[in-house]
Amino acid sequence: MVLNRWNDSDAKKFMDAAGDDPADRELALRVYTSRLIGGDLNLVLHGGGNTSCKLERQDIFGNPEKVLHVKGSGWDLGIIEAAGLPGVRLDPLVKLRALNALSDEDMVNLQRANLLDSTSPNPSVETLLHAFLPHKYVDHTHASAMLALADLPNAEAVVKEIFGNRLVCVPFIMPGFELAKVAAEVYDANPDVEGLILINHGHFAFGDSAKESYDRLIAHTNEVEAWLQKTSGQVPAVATGSSEAMEAKAAEILPMLRGIIGTRNAGFTKNRDFPMPVMNLRTGANVQAFIARDDLAALSRRGVATPDHVIRTKNYPVLITAEIMAGGHKAVAKAVDDYIAQYTDYFTTNNARLGGIKTMLMPTPNLAWIEGVGVVGISANAKAANAASDLAAQNMNVMTNGEACGGFHPVSPEQLFDMEYWSLEQAKLGKGKPPALQGRVVMITGGGGAIGLATAQSFAALGANIFIVDLEPSALDAALNTLGAGHAGIALDITAEGAEDQATDACIRAFGGLDILVSNAGAAWTGEMANLPDETLRKSFELNFFAHQRFAKAAAAVFKAQGRGGQILFNVSKQAVNPGKGFGAYGIPKAATFFLLRQLALELGSMGVRVNGINADRIRSGLLDEDFVAERAKARGIDEETYMAGNLLKREVEAHHVGNAFVALALSERTTAHVMTVDGGNIEAALR
Repeated sequence: MVLNRWNDSDAKKFMDAAGDDPADRELALRVYTSRLIGGDLNLVLHGGGNTSCKLERQDIFGNPEKVLHVKGSGWDLGIIEAAGLPGVRLDPLVKLRALNALSDEDMVNLQRANLLDSTSPNPSVETLLHAFLPHKYVDHTHASAMLALADLPNAEAVVKEIFGNRLVCVPFIMPGFELAKVAAEVYDANPDVEGLILINHGHFAFGDSAKESYDRLIAHTNEVEAWLQKTSGQVPAVATGSSEAMEAKAAEILPMLRGIIGTRNAGFTKNRDFPMPVMNLRTGANVQAFIARDDLAALSRRGVATPDHVIRTKNYPVLITAEIMAGGHKAVAKAVDDYIAQYTDYFTTNNARLGGIKTMLMPTPNLAWIEGVGVVGISANAKAANAASDLAAQNMNVMTNGEACGGFHPVSPEQLFDMEYWSLEQAKLGKGKPPALQGRVVMITGGGGAIGLATAQSFAALGANIFIVDLEPSALDAALNTLGAGHAGIALDITAEGAEDQATDACIRAFGGLDILVSNAGAAWTGEMANLPDETLRKSFELNFFAHQRFAKAAAAVFKAQGRGGQILFNVSKQAVNPGKGFGAYGIPKAATFFLLRQLALELGSMGVRVNGINADRIRSGLLDEDFVAERAKARGIDEETYMAGNLLKREVEAHHVGNAFVALALSERTTAHVMTVDGGNIEAALR
């Protein structure tokens, strides 16, 4: 059951914040209910759905004019603001209904020409449908229950059974001018209806107030849910929770699959360095039940619940059965190649139908259904992969409902192709140049510390997805909050037995694999070597050498499974080459790590794995905290600023300088076995 979350007090707060202008207050209610809708994943996912309201405003001459505020392209209903509902002059839109035909280009141009603010985003591709309906408020969603209903073979009869004359069906037509005209004609023939069911597409509800439209939307959805439950005798499990047993198998398949798809993408783009995709694994309750179905193979070729999904999920998933998994790399590669061949045939056949005017998108899958493992979203970055797996989980619910209540019959492959290759739909994904490190998964040990977090921020700024490993849960949480969405991590002691496998497995579950390991974590113990307890030296070696060695070994295993190279970056130290009095317990294991770096570069180079490092000095982190800085400066009779700038450049070296240096090494495509000094100039610590 979908909850009605309208609250009079909250609605008033939105209106009061908008000021005294009546139109702005009405728009504030539109923002409020849009957020209620967008914040419920049972109703819309990832930019899906749209909302509108019709208001009266004054033009620049003070004359009243009717204005349609409708969701703008690129905005998500769950976080929408007034700017995300651009105002469009309504009368010119309504006049379009008299036309017999209107091209997509002319439709978009006319909508933009009538924006109140020329800097606004493009209005929704379904703007005309909102405009042609007479109601003040119009809401459009892709609720799972409504999609199950819309994809039934007898959808019209079921709508009549549930709603009588309160809802009416509109045949499937791609969004745009033609759909808007037909929907308006259907409404004109049934002017007392509360909403529309768009066959194979979704649901519209409307009303003369924000509350009325929202109340109807929720009530309609719950009536359909009740019918589905009554008809099937069950409510399909939602996509919550996880399966430890399924997730445990992820490390066996995801890096291999990621590497295979990455290799095929590189071949398609003719760019051998094209990044591997990022993956998002789901093992929720509905996924567990769905993956165990005996008709899984047939459903994998049935299609998507609504054509809006296709730009993120493609037409079908690649199905990896238990038998294919047992066949290893060769069998998994064949499954991917078979998928590519099928997609290429789908493209070739439909492109010929359109006169050969389209250019094929990447033919590799955006989804994988893996028996015993789960559903996997596959895309260029974590956000897009997460969206794909969200939509896949919804699609599974819709399929389950539909099959239990008469059958799941979505649009035809021809209609799906037209949607997938529709220029207005493709525009939603954006065409800008991707960030330099998009698609790269970067694991950073000690990622909650000063240098680790600064390094994470430097990589994230260039589009990388970060996996942080830190001893302290509070430091991990703070770091992830700082980085924002699209990143993950785990709290553990990296010196503990098996910590490296635990961390890499968690990274694989989060992103599908690993591209760059920044082995950063370390700590300094002090004391004269002649008096240093053996236990202290062993403890330092565990953290400052063996942890680096074990994590590098685990990373190399992932790189091997992926078959696409990789990088290992060590935070060494100037102590490795320029020992300081009383710092032997720190410098000696760091010197061993310095040699480890070169040894790994020598041994892993043939796999395409680059191994480099940073020798930094005098950074405010770890041992070199504010108290230590003050103490050392006082001992030398200088101020703290002068102490921290004790180098050739006479300027303090900060954590972000180290982070930027790690990124520079990551981008140096033909550099390996190199150690870069980041110390402002310390001749005693120079390597050459």
